[in-house]
Amino acid sequence: MLKSTTILAGALVAAVATSAAAEGELNLYSSRHYDTDERLYSDFEEATGITINRIEGKADELIARMSAEGANSPADILLTVDTSRLARAKNEGLLQAIDSDTLEARVPGYLQDADNQWFGFSQRARIIFFDKADVATPPKTYLDLADPAYKGQVCIRSSTNTYNQTLLASIVTHHGEEAATDWAKGVVANMARAPQAGDTDQLRGIVSGECEIAVGNSYYFARSIRKDVKGLSADRDMIGWVFPAQDAEGAHMNLSGGGVAVNAPNKDNAVKFLEYLASDQAQQYFSAGNDEYPAVPGVALAPSIAALGHFKPDDVQLSDVAKNIPTAQKIFNQVGWE
Repeated sequence: MLKSTTILAGALVAAVATSAAAEGELNLYSSRHYDTDERLYSDFEEATGITINRIEGKADELIARMSAEGANSPADILLTVDTSRLARAKNEGLLQAIDSDTLEARVPGYLQDADNQWFGFSQRARIIFFDKADVATPPKTYLDLADPAYKGQVCIRSSTNTYNQTLLASIVTHHGEEAATDWAKGVVANMARAPQAGDTDQLRGIVSGECEIAVGNSYYFARSIRKDVKGLSADRDMIGWVFPAQDAEGAHMNLSGGGVAVNAPNKDNAVKFLEYLASDQAQQYFSAGNDEYPAVPGVALAPSIAALGHFKPDDVQLSDVAKNIPTAQKIFNQVGWE
């Protein structure tokens, strides 16, 4: 999918190294809350001489802050998770288009905004988990989750969760609004309990016996392979997993990505940082430090992620999926998905 990866990666590292004496700063608004990201920041600062000033918070809070600050916002970059938030920031006029040959070459086109206002830098597969002892025939597709055969078995997060919003938007994109509505109705009917908590808690629901099937992002489970996760790691072997829709569109992928703020006072530094996030070095940090899939093809996977096996990802244009997020929320409300 990507040609000359090694050559481009080498050129990128060289470009960063030659700017080591650069002066300046970068104001980063980030909703990524992972301690392992510290290495991303420190290595960039060391290589470029650019000081990163961070403001961290929840994505919705940061987007609201940028909007309130308006033209006086000091933000240079918004770094956040999920296509829905990146699309929201774009739709509210908080990002700007950028011209970067490096990003165009390194990041696959389907992981980029159609107007170059945001780029994806790491991915998580949204997959189906199941109790191997109790589920002889697990769902093979997302649509299968609505099959009455799984009534009372499914644990899944609420309709306010951005991962679910984007998943439903992708179902609208692939199968149409009517089929997506039928799917959402069926999943509500099959829920083992009212939606609650996060993805790790859906997996713990399998361990506790509250549900036999759960939907979650791959990195929550992979994390339990790399280190101890309370209520999950000790009983992890009882859980199987399915990468959905392997004979169709492929497994839905969530993004972590970023874009340059529309009023960025340090635009050049902001572009340099995004280009650094697309380097092999940074891509390996995303995988090894947080159990994510790199966005750039050809970068080695961390052992925790590699253990989940090979699969076909959905390569739908995510900017197209983003257009269907309002429809997804309408469907959630219509079917009574809490």
